[in-house]
Amino acid sequence: MSDKTTMPDQPCPCQSGDGYDLCCAPYISGGEVPLTAETLMRSRYTAYTQENSAYLIATWHPDTVPVDLSFGGNTVNWKSLRILSTELGQHDDEEGRVEFEARFQAGNQTSRMRENSLFRKVNGRWVYVDGEVDRAPNKTVASPKKIGRNEPCTCGSGKKFKKCCG
Repeated sequence: MSDKTTMPDQPCPCQSGDGYDLCCAPYISGGEVPLTAETLMRSRYTAYTQENSAYLIATWHPDTVPVDLSFGGNTVNWKSLRILSTELGQHDDEEGRVEFEARFQAGNQTSRMRENSLFRKVNGRWVYVDGEVDRAPNKTVASPKKIGRNEPCTCGSGKKFKKCCG
């Protein structure tokens, strides 16, 4: 885990409108389990803002979890999260979808990523399975470094660029 922490009295990065200590902190600390797919999605977004690979891996489906989820110096500053739609994913469901848009800055480039994420319950807990990603950049300044197809994706997903945002 990195040193990107969220203070308890700050607004939650997931932009729910609640403070971090009342929103995602109980899930990320392991004190509580998200009861809906959307709640898990929000807590995972917050974990990405903190570069908290342990929480991300723990909430990933065992069949699709990456072998290594290191952020390795490719700093992504997550700026905002907007939930676009949810389908199922409630407490009594076994599967659900959450479509969201996240804005981020990687290097000198500001972009947005839109994903329709699939979540399933495993042993009564929601986990992230995978998602269909649509990344549309909003360039502010061109990035001087071209990302190779086999390099880790700058969005922090843990996937290769060609399989993710490329």
